[in-house]
Amino acid sequence: MARDVNPPRGMRDFLPADKLRRERALTTIREVYRAHGFDEIETPVVEDFDRLHSGLGGDNEKLGFSVLKRGLTHDDLSAAAQHGDVHALADLGLRFDLTVPLARFYATHRAELPSVFRAIQIAPVWRAERPQKGRYRQFIQCDIDIIGDETQRAEVELITATASALDALGLTDCTIRVNDRRILHGLLHYCGFAHERMPQVLISIDKLDKIGVDGVIAELSEEGADAAAVLGGILEKIAPHVATGGVPMTTADILSVLPEGVDPEAVASMETLALSLTSLPQGVTVTFDPTLVRGMGYYTGTIYEIAHPESGSSVGGGGRYDGMIGRFLGQDVPAAGFSIGFERVVDLVASRDEADDNAVVLVHDLLTGDLTLERVMSLKNVLVAQGKRVRLERRAKNLNPVLDRAKEAGYSAFAFVTAETVSVTDLSFKPLA
Repeated sequence: MARDVNPPRGMRDFLPADKLRRERALTTIREVYRAHGFDEIETPVVEDFDRLHSGLGGDNEKLGFSVLKRGLTHDDLSAAAQHGDVHALADLGLRFDLTVPLARFYATHRAELPSVFRAIQIAPVWRAERPQKGRYRQFIQCDIDIIGDETQRAEVELITATASALDALGLTDCTIRVNDRRILHGLLHYCGFAHERMPQVLISIDKLDKIGVDGVIAELSEEGADAAAVLGGILEKIAPHVATGGVPMTTADILSVLPEGVDPEAVASMETLALSLTSLPQGVTVTFDPTLVRGMGYYTGTIYEIAHPESGSSVGGGGRYDGMIGRFLGQDVPAAGFSIGFERVVDLVASRDEADDNAVVLVHDLLTGDLTLERVMSLKNVLVAQGKRVRLERRAKNLNPVLDRAKEAGYSAFAFVTAETVSVTDLSFKPLA
């Protein structure tokens, strides 16, 4: 019986052409982030089990992969299984996001970092997801975070850098929807929902685009009929804007959909963003969506999410999480971040000519006394020294498949090497059709 040679479920291999496309997209994102003043860091792929399961990761903690302790015996495994004590088996775990490692990193190196630290993290993470299109068990996250800035400047920088990255990738028609957790809670308080019921209410509001206003109100009637009715009136006014991408990001439009009395500080934050985000790339629009929830419970202020018409799910998001790092340091540290969902974004990047003008193929005749391996390698090394990427291929009766694969791998031209080829000046390069 043949063995299964596929990668584990939810994980993927990438052929050279796919890997090249992904790396070019990652390079583009990195260069944009660096141009906006962010510095790249790296953290281990594993963190302490207790840290990963300390409540900082929200629902993602349930999807973490744990690493068994070394030296476990059969009796240890049996005892842990009997008592359901996972901690007795694992002391480490694979990171399920890059935010928890960043919080630990900052707590470790704070004395060596600037007072306002702008971090880039681009790395794989692992979650025990139910695999489906756009959702994998191993995937790349592209995060930028600003730690130490309590002002709206952090959000403005994060949104601007992210919009620039989307533009550099060639993505158009992206919408970045923004909201503030304080506005959400203010709306629910205004409507009359009890504080302890707000998490469940937010879950229902998050379904607005799927089940509509009537569906949301039907769910929330169980949480309080009068409060649901008041919220229904507000949602009826907001829903048409949400259906078309959100409320225009101007002070007047923001105020027009909010009842009086909602947290004035949060509303002022939205107004600051409206005044500050006026010079973004043309292909990226920022709108206000007072129904935007974002699932992570650690968000404390502004939240944002990227939508694209060709994706059924968000392609990025983030927000302010001022309370997280303080749990490591014992004192509050303001922080905000934005993450591009790379696996979804890279599928949206338009196919374009990926050929590298400096990548060439040398097709050589049979290596014999008339054309030695030494001479072919000498020609290759000269081209490499000139900054070119060079692949050697032996001439075949049907060369088309060989050249087609080279083109898929990013090569742009080829030349024949024969016994008469003495130096690189004798090479006649032709474009790969």
